[in-house]
Amino acid sequence: DAALLAGAPRWLGPELARARRRANLARIDVAAALRRLLDWSQAARLDELAPERLTVPSGSRIRVDYADPAAPVLAVKLQETFGWQDAPRVADGRVPVLLHLLSPAGRPVAVTADLASFWRTGYPQVRGELRGRYPRHPWPEDPTTAVPTRHASPRRR
Repeated sequence: DAALLAGAPRWLGPELARARRRANLARIDVAAALRRLLDWSQAARLDELAPERLTVPSGSRIRVDYADPAAPVLAVKLQETFGWQDAPRVADGRVPVLLHLLSPAGRPVAVTADLASFWRTGYPQVRGELRGRYPRHPWPEDPTTAVPTRHASPRRR
């Protein structure tokens, strides 16, 4: 912290020079500013260890929240994770990502770092509760083999 504070003019200077109000300071992308301290190989390695976004089975690239570095969080709709056997990991596979599984409306329905256990024990209950509320969305019995999706099922005629 002391070294970053002492070197702030170097890595944070351009942003501070443009800030005219306190609100401007809140909009500073600190991570991008800190990347100025890294050479290209260090920046590439950082992207491998702590990617900004993870690709989920549906193909969406979802931003990872590193507010707690010991437990990075990925908030993703449940249907987009169908097909995943286990929760993803970062830091060369050393740190599991905490999944905040969301309903089709974007509300949290489960939090887990052990996706395999959730599919076996928690999902049947979640499925039972949400099938009636979101009938146009897929709720397969076996989510590990189901096709992931970002969208509701098309209307049946």
